[in-house]
Amino acid sequence: MRTKWLVLMIALLLGGCDQSAPEEKGFAGMGDQAQSFTPVVPGRVFSFPADHGAHDGFRIEWWYVTANLKDQQGNDFGVQWTLFRSALKPVAEQAGWGNQTIWLGHAAVTSPSVHHAAERYARGGVGQAGVRLAPFEAWIDDWMFASQAQDPLRDMQLSARDKNFAYQLRLTSSRPLVLQGDNGFSQKSEEGQASYYYSQPFFQASGTLQIDGQTYSVSGPAWLDREWSSQPLTANQTGWDWFSLHLDSGEHVMLYRMRQKDGAPYLTGTWIAADGQIQTLHSEQISLVPQDTAKVADRPMPVKWSIRIPDKQLDISVDALNRNAWMDLRIPYWEGPVKIDGSHPGQGYLEMTGY
Repeated sequence: MRTKWLVLMIALLLGGCDQSAPEEKGFAGMGDQAQSFTPVVPGRVFSFPADHGAHDGFRIEWWYVTANLKDQQGNDFGVQWTLFRSALKPVAEQAGWGNQTIWLGHAAVTSPSVHHAAERYARGGVGQAGVRLAPFEAWIDDWMFASQAQDPLRDMQLSARDKNFAYQLRLTSSRPLVLQGDNGFSQKSEEGQASYYYSQPFFQASGTLQIDGQTYSVSGPAWLDREWSSQPLTANQTGWDWFSLHLDSGEHVMLYRMRQKDGAPYLTGTWIAADGQIQTLHSEQISLVPQDTAKVADRPMPVKWSIRIPDKQLDISVDALNRNAWMDLRIPYWEGPVKIDGSHPGQGYLEMTGY
C-alpha cells in the first residue's frame, strides 16, 4: 500500500506558503479532510492504458516500483523507484507556473550492508516532472519509468541516479495486472477511507546496478503499485506496515496493516495464485505479528515478522535484508527488501511508516 502523503508539507516547501501549517491528522496529514477533491467510491470501471496516467481531481497519486535482484554471484539487492503526484487544488493540469501540482521522486538501493536513498522535488507545468501516455513516460529530472510499447506494462525501462548509486533496468511481463481490494477499490479503514489501487506483481527485471562505484549485472522479480485517492486515512490512523511478497511457489501476496491511535489495526490483503487468480484477504484470515526489532534512526523498528494465512497453509518468517533500510529523506520512513523463510520461501519488500 502506497499512500505516503505530504500535501501540506510539500506545499510549505515548494508552494511559497508563509503561514503556519494546521495540525496534521493521520500520518503526514493524510487524514485531513479533502471535500473539494474527487472522492473514491466503489464501482469504478478501470480503463487501460488511460489509468496508467494521472488523474485530475484526486489529491494524491503514485507510481511505485520495487525489485528484488541478484547478481551473477547470487548476492542480494533491492531497488525502489517512486513518483508521487500531489494536487494543491482539484483542477486540471496546466502549463506554466500556475500549475497546481507538486511532484516528488524517491529512489533507493539496498544490499545487506548498504542502503542509499535520494529524493527529487518539482513543480508541475514546467517540464521538470510529469506523466504522459502514448508513449508512456513518468519522470522527474532524469529519473525515468517509460515504455514504447502499446501496452506499457509489458516492457518498461526504469532508471535513477544519485551520487552514490544508479540503476538501469528493463521490466517485462506478459501477465495481466491485478486489481486490489474490491475490483480496484481498496478500503483503508472501517470508516470507508479508500484508494483506487492496482498492481503488476509479475514483472521480471534485468539490467545494471551501481553502488559506491561498483557495477553489478542483476535480475529478479519486480512489483509495480499504482494508487490514487483524496483522503486515504482517518485522523486516528498513525501509519502502516505494507508487504509485497514473491513466493518461490509462484504465488504473490500483498498485505497491509493500518495502525491506529486507538483500537486494533485495520488489516487486509490479496492472495494472488500462481495462475493469476486473486482473492481478497480479510483480517480474520491473517496473522501478522512483529517478531524482532532493531534500533533504526534512534527508534525501534519491527524488522522481522511472522505471517500466517491458515486458509493457504502459509506460515512464514519475513526478515529485513538490511535492518537499516531507513529512507532518511524530508518525509522519513523505512523501506527495504525482505527474505522469506518457512512454508513458502521467497523474497519481497516491506514498507513501514509513522514510527
